Amino acid sequence: MPTEPDILRALAAVRDPDLHRDIVALGFIKDLAVAGGVVSFRVELTTPACPVKDQLKEEAERAVAALPGVTRVVVTMDAKVSGPDPASRKGMLPGVRHIVPVASGKGGVGKSTVSANLAVALARSGARVGLLDLDVYGPSIPAIMGIVEPPQVAGDRLVPVVAHGVTVMSMAFFMKPDEATIWRGPMLHKVVEQFLTQVEWGELDYLLVDFPPGTGDIQLSLCQMMPLTGAAIVSTPQDVALNVASKAITMFERLRTPVLGLIENMSYFICPHCDQREDIFGHGGARAAAAARNLPFLGEIPLATPVRQSGDAGVPMTAAAPETPLAKAFYGAARALAAQVSIRTAAGADPAIAVTF
Repeated sequence: MPTEPDILRALAAVRDPDLHRDIVALGFIKDLAVAGGVVSFRVELTTPACPVKDQLKEEAERAVAALPGVTRVVVTMDAKVSGPDPASRKGMLPGVRHIVPVASGKGGVGKSTVSANLAVALARSGARVGLLDLDVYGPSIPAIMGIVEPPQVAGDRLVPVVAHGVTVMSMAFFMKPDEATIWRGPMLHKVVEQFLTQVEWGELDYLLVDFPPGTGDIQLSLCQMMPLTGAAIVSTPQDVALNVASKAITMFERLRTPVLGLIENMSYFICPHCDQREDIFGHGGARAAAAARNLPFLGEIPLATPVRQSGDAGVPMTAAAPETPLAKAFYGAARALAAQVSIRTAAGADPAIAVTF
């Protein structure tokens, strides 16, 4: 019969392609047991949205099944999001492990739609997810998420609304529908501070923050107030949008916030009547910009009427039709984003793990 060291040596041949280490060295193997010819163990990944989860499971099963005397391999896939201890933040988002702003250099690129669908995709993958809408001059997350009731108050704390498995807080909850936001910087700073310190977020793996577009004082203040894991940049393919997106990238880099990658929204259009593809805004610009800056490219999202319709109906595409190609584009981007968070976290905890793209 195979021994535990035999099995661990076999599993050491299975490498995580993102973290560039084998799954034994990474500490992924848990609860290893041998009963006769049956070997069972649990693989604990760094995120439930791991893009290579199925691949690692198949490779682990194959490696152990090849050992003499093994008649059956039982692999359970699990995940525990790693990261800095949230309690170290001294009252600011004490239960949140990773804070990831979703930003853009300009408005009109679909950043809020992307933010909402990323959040739902991560939540449906099994992660604990929050979505903070700080797009102060045009908060639209409640409408996209189908939220009509305001948050509740418990003592001196705000209790966020939960929609589609995502914990949500937004500036829109405190504004009249037709009211314009005419606030000076100190007022905005105070509201944001309350969102970070007086909201009952609970235990979250990821808090996605829908940032206001641009690179002005508001964005700088937000970056300085929050302990950010890294940022995702949303852009459309054309040169004008990419030129502006590059300013957002530069802003995060100057603030020493890692850019986790670029997402190309409205990447292409496929006619629903003739299936002909049209690159309305060009195509591939964000991928090329990511390569030029040595940044990850997280995915491309098509321009499609159902995405707009689902957002207008208050049910993001990733919840309305998760098996469709449109939804799968968002799911792919969410998995790529989660992978980059894991890579950055692992590289910070273990210098032997290189951050490569």
